[in-house]
Amino acid sequence: MPSSTPAPLDDARTAAAADLSVPPPATNVLGVPLALTDYERTMDWMDATVQAQGKGYICVAATHTVVACQDDPELRAAVLGASLVVPDGQPLVWAMNALGHDLSHRVYGPDLMAHYCERSALTGARMFLYGGRNQGALVQLALNLRRRFAGLQIVGGYSPPFRALSSEEIDAVVAEINHAKPDVVWVGIGVPKQEKWMATLRDRIDAPVLVGVGAAFDFHAGLVPQAPSWMQAAGLEWLFRLSKEPRRLWKRYLTYNPRFVFGFARQYARHRRLLARRDPRS
Repeated sequence: MPSSTPAPLDDARTAAAADLSVPPPATNVLGVPLALTDYERTMDWMDATVQAQGKGYICVAATHTVVACQDDPELRAAVLGASLVVPDGQPLVWAMNALGHDLSHRVYGPDLMAHYCERSALTGARMFLYGGRNQGALVQLALNLRRRFAGLQIVGGYSPPFRALSSEEIDAVVAEINHAKPDVVWVGIGVPKQEKWMATLRDRIDAPVLVGVGAAFDFHAGLVPQAPSWMQAAGLEWLFRLSKEPRRLWKRYLTYNPRFVFGFARQYARHRRLLARRDPRS
């Protein structure tokens, strides 16, 4: 039987725990600090934060999130206040590498959730699920995760209505989460709601780690199909999702994708000019 909290770090890892609880370095893409990280480093930070009973939150950013931060000051403040902003979109990885880094892959929200659930089935980290289309979808998500990862501890869940919650409802949700004593709260209510929710309630929620993973809830509940791996690797996941949910997503992708391309082209040109001034031979 897994323990109710992550297993204590062994002696070899204890010395490194303090370092793991420090977020990895980041690079700026259109004003958003994207973490130079991978799945293992991100999950190590989560475990170390749980172990230390710290408090932080992770934003999982696609190009839409990065561009939307330019239009929405509250979203921008929430993203900049995160402990880590991980590059969820493949185009962000390409952009970061164009700026001189060497990331091999993105940190895709649905895969981060799956990998951490697999790890937590062994460590005993406790999960709370906040989000989902409705309570039935949330129940299906929990059932699917428990079937896939034997021993996973999901200690509660709440599917909020699509309207704004009253202050009394927010108080009740916070009390429910704190009563369940999770180590990690997965938040799947979409951008920008989940980022603002985590930033607003971070100090009131006792769980050490909050992670906003958007569509991961729908994917793992089996409600929405994921793009084939070749489309994900080619940066075409947006096209697959648009084909499945055109009415909901057309404005997002047809507005924000071009803005990201043109915005990063300007940033990259400035980057190249700066390199040329530093070394005229480059």
